[in-house]
Amino acid sequence: MERLVSIKNRGVKMAARLFLGVWMIVVILAAFLWAPASVDMGQISRIIFFHIPTAWVTVLAFLVCAIYSVRYLKGRAALDDLAASFAAELGLLFCVAATASGSLFAKATWGSYWNWDPRETSIFVLLLIYGAYFALRSSVDDPARRGSLSAAYSILAFVTVPVLVFVVPRIPAVQSLHPADSVISAGGKLNMDARMLLVFLSSLAGFTGFAAWVFSLRLRVARISARLAVPKEAHI
Repeated sequence: MERLVSIKNRGVKMAARLFLGVWMIVVILAAFLWAPASVDMGQISRIIFFHIPTAWVTVLAFLVCAIYSVRYLKGRAALDDLAASFAAELGLLFCVAATASGSLFAKATWGSYWNWDPRETSIFVLLLIYGAYFALRSSVDDPARRGSLSAAYSILAFVTVPVLVFVVPRIPAVQSLHPADSVISAGGKLNMDARMLLVFLSSLAGFTGFAAWVFSLRLRVARISARLAVPKEAHI
């Protein structure tokens, strides 16, 4: 019976991975072949289907990192510390992707890959903050001390995320080159063609699902490694 359940679970997971792969392929094709380009920004506007979803996953991953950090400080479970670091890795990776796609947009729109625009500066600071998280982890050898310091740091680091991503670029006194109404207009209404919006939301879901899959895969590998490394009674 357990074997049948295991086979069924593997089948469901394989089907989910296949569905996610097909979903992302359809999103990419729709982004370039089906959704119209923005009247104001032209073909470069298609980058919104990838730039904003990667930035969204960045924030989500750093939030997950903070949540697992809180869990670690409460229970001191090694797997929570690993989960926090895996989430931070994902956040940093998607932050680099958001920065790179933003630079392509900047080059096409303003003629330079980097302009120290408030949003560019904010995301650069965010990269430094979470780069320091990994520098901190690599500088401490004792696992328990490393976990505690990393957890405390990641919680404090996450406090800066909404400030840097949502607040600083929107301060009225700060002049930003970014289009402020690419998704939501100044009046609070969605500012997208219906097909663009469908592809945009599908991309958000796809990137979120991809990040969740990678995160769960890292956790599963960590659990297997832990089981192979310690006696059965010490399994996490």
